[in-house]
Amino acid sequence: MNIKNRIFIIFVIFSSFLISCGANKNVDTKEVLITGKIEPKIKSGEDVTFYVATDIHYLSKSLTDGGEAFQNFIDSGDGKQLKYIDEITDAFINDIKKNRPQVLIISGDLTNNGEKKSHEDLAKKLKIVEDSGTSVYVIPGNHDILNPWAREFKEDKQLKTDYISDKDFEDIYGEYGYKEAISRDNNTLSYLSAPSEDVWLLMLDTCQYKDNEKNKKPQTDGRITDETYKWIEECSKLAKDNDAELVTVMHHNLMDHSEVVKDGFTLNDNQKAINNFLSNEIKFTLSGHIHVQDISSYKNSESSKKIYDITTGALSVYPQKYGVLKYSSPNKAFDYSTEWVNVEGWAKENKNTDTNLLSFKEYSKKAFGDKAADMAYINLADVKGYSIEQINLMSETFKDLNLKYFEGTENIDNESILNSEGYKLWQTNPPGFLAKYIQSISSDKDTDDNNLHIDNK
Repeated sequence: MNIKNRIFIIFVIFSSFLISCGANKNVDTKEVLITGKIEPKIKSGEDVTFYVATDIHYLSKSLTDGGEAFQNFIDSGDGKQLKYIDEITDAFINDIKKNRPQVLIISGDLTNNGEKKSHEDLAKKLKIVEDSGTSVYVIPGNHDILNPWAREFKEDKQLKTDYISDKDFEDIYGEYGYKEAISRDNNTLSYLSAPSEDVWLLMLDTCQYKDNEKNKKPQTDGRITDETYKWIEECSKLAKDNDAELVTVMHHNLMDHSEVVKDGFTLNDNQKAINNFLSNEIKFTLSGHIHVQDISSYKNSESSKKIYDITTGALSVYPQKYGVLKYSSPNKAFDYSTEWVNVEGWAKENKNTDTNLLSFKEYSKKAFGDKAADMAYINLADVKGYSIEQINLMSETFKDLNLKYFEGTENIDNESILNSEGYKLWQTNPPGFLAKYIQSISSDKDTDDNNLHIDNK
């Protein structure tokens, strides 16, 4: 990796410098950064609104003709709305232009499978966001770099297409975090940035892509190396010396968000990361990867310190939500909530006549729900002891619970589902993954996965 050779990279932060900095927000950082001072656009005392998106899985329109190969790819997939991903992305940008948040954070899996053309086209769309006055900060996900699965779709064929390296990622998205970084990790695409004097972003690249070409597939799991942990500690010290709150962003999950869907999703050796973050007084992380809307927490029994992992639902998957993180400067507190991308509103404004887009919430929910029900039915069809009627009931229950899980509403108004005949049939323990999955959803006791208040305690 040639990251350390770029001229804007930070050098080692010497202890003597940290001591001399004190809490001066206008500190001269020439010993640290060649480009000069830490000069956030948002000054101290100002409230800040961040939009948080993840797992866009953008696919360039030039890479598909919408034919048989593309439809087969969608049908065999995990429910991503790739057919309308360009429209979803444009609708999201429309929301940003209207609501004017100061910052947009995207926590990885920017592209479908790391196609070079998808990266280039998405970067052009992000320029529209920047030109509207919203600063953009991105990190890669496991799909984005050195991905041998990069494909274009023509008629009935999937064809290999160019993918990108880590150096390419830095070049393509240089304007979206990398060129204004205060500090860079020498070993990954992680960086520290200061959009506000009061709130800094620790953007962590947790992906492992060096062996993708050799293995002929993208590596799913993520980690933080010992070298990066040392760098994180230096970033934390610098933020403290400048009296800045540190918001940590990464693609992989800091904590489990499912009892059964965790291998390859939760960060490897995550307890080490939790302990490191707690020792550096990091109060929460923003993650993605698992595609669901969920909030998990961990409390240290000895220190009583608590940390949250907020995973925002994938923009490419029902219910097409994004996070809204608001920082209150007087209280030094954060409030997280979620919003739906207004695809219908965008379609009407652009006089689009596609009925699916004009009623997109309903369309997306039905498509995602039907896919889950079909999967359950296929898996149950060969299980002895259930009638067709019972399998239909169980499939409907699976669909309903899965929709609520992705919405982050699995514990809200769910009595009718838990009392249904279909749910009772699932309790007879049919073999396989789906029964465990159903149980994990219904046993999630979080009261609210769409809202969180984090104070400065």
